[in-house]
Amino acid sequence: MTELTILMPCLNEAETLAVCINKAQAYLARAGIKGEVLIADNGSTDGSQAIATGLGARVVAAPQKGYGSALIAGIDAAKGRFIIMGDSDDSYDFSRLENFVEKLRAGADLVMGNRFKGGIAKNAMPALHRYLGNPVLSTIGRIFYRTPVGDFHCGLRGFSRDAILRLQLATPGMEFASEMVIRASLAGLRIEEVPTTLAPDGRSRPPHLRSWRDGWRHLKLLLTFAPYWLFLYPGLLLLGLGTIAFGRLMFGPVQIGGITFDIASLILASALILTGFQMSCFYVLARIFSVRFKLLPSSARFERLNPLCTIDNACIIGGILIVAAVTTVIAAVVYWAGSDFGALDPGTIARPAALAVICASLGTQSITTGFLAGLLNQRLRDEGKASTKSIFTPQQLPG
Repeated sequence: MTELTILMPCLNEAETLAVCINKAQAYLARAGIKGEVLIADNGSTDGSQAIATGLGARVVAAPQKGYGSALIAGIDAAKGRFIIMGDSDDSYDFSRLENFVEKLRAGADLVMGNRFKGGIAKNAMPALHRYLGNPVLSTIGRIFYRTPVGDFHCGLRGFSRDAILRLQLATPGMEFASEMVIRASLAGLRIEEVPTTLAPDGRSRPPHLRSWRDGWRHLKLLLTFAPYWLFLYPGLLLLGLGTIAFGRLMFGPVQIGGITFDIASLILASALILTGFQMSCFYVLARIFSVRFKLLPSSARFERLNPLCTIDNACIIGGILIVAAVTTVIAAVVYWAGSDFGALDPGTIARPAALAVICASLGTQSITTGFLAGLLNQRLRDEGKASTKSIFTPQQLPG
C-alpha cells in the first residue's frame, strides 16, 4: 500500500515544476517511504504535463479551474494513505517533510505548516499578506473555530486522505485552504502544526493569487461557517442594547451629561431591537439548515433547543406580541379620544406608536420564522437513502 502522496496543484508551472518533483522524489527515496508524486494539472498550456510525466510523476487532469478544484481532483486520485500538498512554484521545500510525516504517523488528521514559526525569506511573502491579511484572517479563524492554527493559509500541509475525504470539501478557489481547516475543526479532527519555511517562488510571472479578491473569499468562508459569530452574537448584542434603551425611553426623555435623548433615540432603539431580533432569527434558521444538510455538526445545545423551534411555539409567541400591539393601539386611540381627537404632543403619542410597531413586527417575524424553521425541519420518508432528487418536475414546482 502506498503510504504517502505528495500532491502539487499545477497551472503553467514549467519553470519550477521539475525542481519541486525532484525534491519530493529525493525525500521519498531518502526516507524510505513508499509513495508517489502526483500533479493535479489545472489546464496547463506550457508543457507542464510532459515535464511531470518525464520525471516519473503521475498527472491527473483537473478540468474545472481553480486552486481548490485542482486539489480536490488530486485528493480523489491520490493512492497514498497520507497526502502532503504544496504549491509547485518552489516556495516550499519538498525535501524536508519529515515533521509532517511524523505527526501523521502519530495519528494527526491534519498537519499544518506554520511559515511564521519556520521562517519567511526576504521577498517571499508580500508585506500586505505577512503583516495584515494572514495574521487577521488566522486570528479570526482561531477565535471562531477554536483551532490551534497560527497560519491558516499555509499551502504546505499534510493530512489523512480518508479523514479529509469525509469532509466533502467543495470550494473551487483559493478559499479551499480555509475550508479544509474550518471543516476539520468543526468535525473534531486532530489538528497539529509544525514550523515550515517559505522561499521566494521561482517563477518569472506574477502569482495566481489576487490579494483582495482571494482575501475576501477567505473571510466570507470564515463567516459562512460561523453563524453564531455572523448572526447570533451581534444579534443578541443589538437586541440587548436596543431593549435597554427602548425600555428607559418609553418613560420619557433621558438626560446624560447635559445631552437629552428623546424620540430620535427611541426610533434608533427600535431599529436596534428589530435588527437584533431578525439576526437572531437568521441564526436559528441557518443553524437548522446547516445541521440538516450536514454543513455543520450538531451539538447538545442544538439538540435541546431545536425541538422548541416549532410552528406552534412561534405562533404562540407571535400571537402574544401581536395582541400586545393591538392592545397598545387601542389604548392610544382611547387616550386620543379623551382629548376629543385633538392635537397631541408628539412625544406622548410616539411612544405607544413605537411600542405597537415593535410588538407587531416582532410578532410577525416570530410567526414567519417558525413556519420556515418548520419547513427546514421536515423529513422526507426516504431520507437517509442518499436520495436528494426533487419530488417535483420543473413544471410542478410552486411559485
